Amino acid sequence: MANIELLQISGASANTNAWITRPRLGQVLQGLGLITQDQIKTCVARQSTQEARFGDLLCEEAGLNEVAIMRALEIQWQTSEVQLDRAPPDKRMIDVLGVEHCLQRGYIPWRCVGARTVIAAVFPDHADQDRALLEQHFGPISIGVTTGKSMQAALAELYGTPMQNRAALKVQDNLSCRTWRSERFRRILKLSFIATAITFYYHPAIAFIFFTFAALIALLVQNGLKFAAALAMTRRTPSRPTENVVPIHQPKLPTVSILVPLFRESQIAGTLINNLSKLTYPAALLDVCLVVEADDQVTRTAISKSDLPSWIRVVTVPCGLIRTKPKAMNYALEFCRGNIIGIYDAEDSPQPDQIDKVVAQFAQADPDVACIQGRLQFFNARENWMSRCFAIDYASWFGMVLPGIAKLGLAVPLGGTTLFFRREILQELGGWDAHNVTEDADLGIRLARAGYRTELCDTATDEEANCRAWPWVRQRSRWIKGYAMTYATHMRRPLLLWRELGAKGFIGFQIMFLGSIAQALLAPMIWSWWLLLLGLPHPASTLISPEMVRALGFSMIAVELLNITISGVALWRTGQRGLIPWLPTFNFYNMLATIAACKAMIEMAYRPFFWDKTSHGHSAALSKKRIAA
Repeated sequence: MANIELLQISGASANTNAWITRPRLGQVLQGLGLITQDQIKTCVARQSTQEARFGDLLCEEAGLNEVAIMRALEIQWQTSEVQLDRAPPDKRMIDVLGVEHCLQRGYIPWRCVGARTVIAAVFPDHADQDRALLEQHFGPISIGVTTGKSMQAALAELYGTPMQNRAALKVQDNLSCRTWRSERFRRILKLSFIATAITFYYHPAIAFIFFTFAALIALLVQNGLKFAAALAMTRRTPSRPTENVVPIHQPKLPTVSILVPLFRESQIAGTLINNLSKLTYPAALLDVCLVVEADDQVTRTAISKSDLPSWIRVVTVPCGLIRTKPKAMNYALEFCRGNIIGIYDAEDSPQPDQIDKVVAQFAQADPDVACIQGRLQFFNARENWMSRCFAIDYASWFGMVLPGIAKLGLAVPLGGTTLFFRREILQELGGWDAHNVTEDADLGIRLARAGYRTELCDTATDEEANCRAWPWVRQRSRWIKGYAMTYATHMRRPLLLWRELGAKGFIGFQIMFLGSIAQALLAPMIWSWWLLLLGLPHPASTLISPEMVRALGFSMIAVELLNITISGVALWRTGQRGLIPWLPTFNFYNMLATIAACKAMIEMAYRPFFWDKTSHGHSAALSKKRIAA
């Protein structure tokens, strides 16, 4: 056996010989009595089909934690632990390699001790593989070991502030809403309000006809798109050819990182961990990051009361100038290990085989498929009238309209959860716009502009329906504000947008964003004409003929029937047939969207980046789930 040179470093030693024959990690752990030979064989077999490190597989198979793996690595590499919490690393040395490199390879240069530079490694084999690079920068090296948690904490302590600053500015200026000039919009909003009020005061009939016409156009084009999307859903998607095709290489299952942004969640942490623990995807290939703000003691305390498994960790976001979900996700993305990045919300309960389906779909998809969107539904759909209507809303959108939009080849405005991305494409686009309060919809448009596609996956996630009136208005106003900000951002250069999306995509973008905002704001103009059906006078009735009134009434009834049909089919397809009798009441639910739209316009002028957080954990159904768990 070659000579072994050991260097004592503050109570830790590091092996400097790269060619020593070392025992296998499994042998070391078996010698310590922590695993069995059968468990070693199982992990070795799994490595042939899974892109998992042996230590991660052992954590799943034998219930080990990263400290136990580190102790075994000390023996395997004849070295000792570098305690980064007691002796922080030299930042100047890390700057040479860059934080991204250190996170990707799982080691950091620690300090110079004598004639050698000590490398603190979570994965000492990576440091050994990169020995030539490391010695080129730092001279002779010695390798010590540390845990992933310790390395993450050390890097966050040194680089947390610049990383969170970078997270807020990742998207290019011309594609971000952070350059939004709210002062100009305030002036436009005030002048528009004054002009509208004057017109209604002096010429009410003309004002009603003008705005009714605008509302009718928005109504018809919106529902025309719904109809086209529903028709597209009837087309059978061509199946991929499988006959006479022999796969040369079956790809290994990849690591999937899941970001779960949390903020002021005192009740949801335990339920969330229980829901994620039901996933059937191999735990060794899961990297779940609970993304928590540094000053959010409520959530941090709730998490501290839970015993997190080895595949769930906490990523703490330093405080900054803005506090939004997309900024937190941009920050956490730097710490992810997976090639696929998924997003869940705090209250989400995904179907157990969801990750398996998504990974399989990505494996079969074309390289230009950057995102896979799952279906959202509610576990408390029957709690009250509002939750029933919200469930109808989601069934129609995620069950019929959104898949139809994707089949039509239009840009897909993504929903904020049950989203999965190819990591390299997500990073290429700069992640999420940290200032956009509907960062999901904006990212869907940016993906389409860059030439990428979104596919829908036949899998569902249960979440909590917002079933109280004012919280619903607050949530919907944030969505409408985000849609308006997204529209204004991408329409800065409309000709460029036309070239990148194509004519069909550009028109679809106008309908989905401008059309939906206009419909919500102008809906009262349409409602006002129901006065005639009730035998009441209307300010503009003297300026239009009875034939035009009948045509207007026919259009409204046709649209209502179309909406009921699409929603009814969606409910039938998703197994929620019990909600069909509630469809005639759906219009009353939609009236709240007008209040939300007015709130959104005011916030665009005064608080454009304010994140009106949706509060979770109030459903009676959720309380029952906690008791059952």
